[in-house]
Amino acid sequence: MISQLANLNWISVLVAFVVYFLLGALWFTLFFSKQYKISLGRDNETLPNKPIFIVGPALCSLVITIATAVLIYALHIQSFSAALEFSLFVGVGYLVANTVNIAINPNIPRPILYGVISGTYHLLGILMVSIILVTMK
Repeated sequence: MISQLANLNWISVLVAFVVYFLLGALWFTLFFSKQYKISLGRDNETLPNKPIFIVGPALCSLVITIATAVLIYALHIQSFSAALEFSLFVGVGYLVANTVNIAINPNIPRPILYGVISGTYHLLGILMVSIILVTMK
């Protein structure tokens, strides 16, 4: 599958990555900022603003977008409905499940809330990435 990197439409990968990353920026700083802080037990604090909190999610979003593009090409997903089905399967089966699993630890005081907020972001993100990759193929 790695050999398929050369066959990717890198413009669609770039567009999908930017959309996914911007969704995260809006999700956690505008749409669900208060709920996210509550899930972390830091509802009365200003969260630190360090470069790692921007660069880290950007790199992770890029890796997820590239992996998704490789899978979409390898699985010959070409229609909107197939992209939707793929997104739901991968989104729930990997991204949401893994996010909830990571949240269930003593450092996250409200793991279910954290899992819902972050898992839903990733589910919507992978849906948008998949639709962009399929339509710009």
